[in-house]
Amino acid sequence: MTDGNGTGLSGQVSIADEVEELKRRRNAVVLAHYYVPGEVQDLADHVGDSFYLAKLACTLDADVIVLAGVAFMGESAKLLNPERTVLLPEPAADCPMAHMASVAEVAKVRREHPGVAVACYVNSTAELKAASDVCVTSSNAARIVSGLAADEVYFIPDMNLGRYVAEKVPEKHVILNQGWCPRHVGISPEEVRSLAREHPGAPVLAHPECTPEVLDEADFVGSTSQIIEQARESDARELIILTVVGVAHELERACAGQGKRFLFPGHPPICPNMASVTPEKVRDCLRDMSGAVEVDAACAPAARRALERMLELAGR
Repeated sequence: MTDGNGTGLSGQVSIADEVEELKRRRNAVVLAHYYVPGEVQDLADHVGDSFYLAKLACTLDADVIVLAGVAFMGESAKLLNPERTVLLPEPAADCPMAHMASVAEVAKVRREHPGVAVACYVNSTAELKAASDVCVTSSNAARIVSGLAADEVYFIPDMNLGRYVAEKVPEKHVILNQGWCPRHVGISPEEVRSLAREHPGAPVLAHPECTPEVLDEADFVGSTSQIIEQARESDARELIILTVVGVAHELERACAGQGKRFLFPGHPPICPNMASVTPEKVRDCLRDMSGAVEVDAACAPAARRALERMLELAGR
């Protein structure tokens, strides 16, 4: 509780005030993903999905970028801003799916399918990006894959997003990798159907990292930012949301005053890595300049090219 000036009733300065002062001192900017806790999003200068944050990182006038998210996001920011300091508030926060492909398997697929293009979801390690031709996000994957010259595309690491892209771009032969997001695959079609029965008329908005069986139950499939926009424009008063529950904070903000209710599965998809990013960790990394992101120099140039090609093909 504060006294209206951002100062605690005990007279102590709030974490938000500390972060603001540290940002001024460091010439720093805080970027946060939609999936981190709401109180962390409230500290950020910019909140968005992976594509938005990747684009934005290239345009900011700051010496220090704090990336409130998981490791691959910090790596992407560093790859696109090699001269800037990029800090992760929680360096141990990782994405399991980012490791669910291998450079060796990429090489094997290239040998077996001459001329294949490798499209790498940004939810991946820098090493995997370096082995790829282009990066994609859930918001632009179908468009980028459609525009590739190759007839065959190996999609890594997420098989569910890859399968969704294959349906959207039937003219391409999309080779799938066996990777997945533990949070999204944990959503069951039975849970979705149960919610739909309990809330008739509520549209189902799903992220393409969900399984095909769950996407079959959806009225709309899109990236996190696209789900938020769809929810904002919808006339429905209740909406079923099939993605990580951290997005609820931005949904409430984007739809403020509309009287909408957002419904999540009974076993809420909570990403423990995103949830581990706290306001205190944001403050501490700025104060101590801790959690600095470094990318292996051997793979950085190729990984950067894959990201830059994504930005070029998707349109900055």
